[in-house]
Amino acid sequence: MMPVAPGVHWIRMPIPIPGLQFINLWAVEDEGGWTLIDTGLRSRRIQAYWEQIFAGPMAGRPVVRIICTHFHPDHLGLAGWIAERFRVPLWMTLGEWSFGRAIALDERDAVPDDVMAFYRRLGFDEAALMQYRERGFNNYRQAVYEIPNAFHRMVDGDTIRIGGHDWTVMVGRGHAPEHACLYCADLGLLISGDQILPRITPHIGVYPTEPDGDPLRLYLASLPTYRPLPADTFVLPSHNDPFRGLHLRLDQLAQHHEIRLAALMAACGQPKTVLELLPVLFRRELDTRSKFMAVGEGLAHLHCLMAEGRMKREVGADGVLRYQSTARAVDAA
Repeated sequence: MMPVAPGVHWIRMPIPIPGLQFINLWAVEDEGGWTLIDTGLRSRRIQAYWEQIFAGPMAGRPVVRIICTHFHPDHLGLAGWIAERFRVPLWMTLGEWSFGRAIALDERDAVPDDVMAFYRRLGFDEAALMQYRERGFNNYRQAVYEIPNAFHRMVDGDTIRIGGHDWTVMVGRGHAPEHACLYCADLGLLISGDQILPRITPHIGVYPTEPDGDPLRLYLASLPTYRPLPADTFVLPSHNDPFRGLHLRLDQLAQHHEIRLAALMAACGQPKTVLELLPVLFRRELDTRSKFMAVGEGLAHLHCLMAEGRMKREVGADGVLRYQSTARAVDAA
């Protein structure tokens, strides 16, 4: 545990995600103990690390509350275990708690036919689909401890008193349904979760649970939410290192996606599948497993363009979806 501000401590835990390696978690000194913000993936290794922290740096003082920014397993994974261990409440937004719990409770083992059909429409061949099927269904359930069946709801604009300071809940969208960030004006801190990251961009993707979703527009529309915060706000993200320069980073994130949108429009003079468009978005060579995640990002950008009338979609004779820039997009270019 490393102090980053009065009463606020930084904990870094490992995660087996290529390119990330670690997640940042936060422990805030609170009345009677500690408030934890995010918990890490479910694993015996990380549970053992927590036990060391509980007995060591936390000086035997109990956890009194758990706050999870969103439902992804590297954030929510051990919340149920810690809540059970200390008999304390889990605080989340309704969208994050309910979405995570719904996925975790899906008991099917085999990959459903509609999921396979979703990826077949994107152009994956049968060999790739078989590889996907062999990975099994609902790995999320394995990555999270049982999610508590009761929680304390956080709502955008709520004020939470933690350690003698007021923290404001600021909800962002796109990366997750109702991602909660926490801002403390007294300390000049924003715990940004995955919503605002300093060096990488948050993953924003379309998946079979919401095949026609438009998460990128939600994400871009939520970025101005953080613009009123002071320019020198100290941002505590879930990945990479804490940083200053919030306003510049907001500009960079918006610009990054605008560049990608423009590149897709330029590449779609003729109908293309999302798989054919992946080299436009990703410079590195992608293996089959990575492509299933990458097409989610590709779809998020294509759906954003479709909603703005700059892209159209058609189904080919082979049943595969293809995308083409509209005359409106060509005229704008």
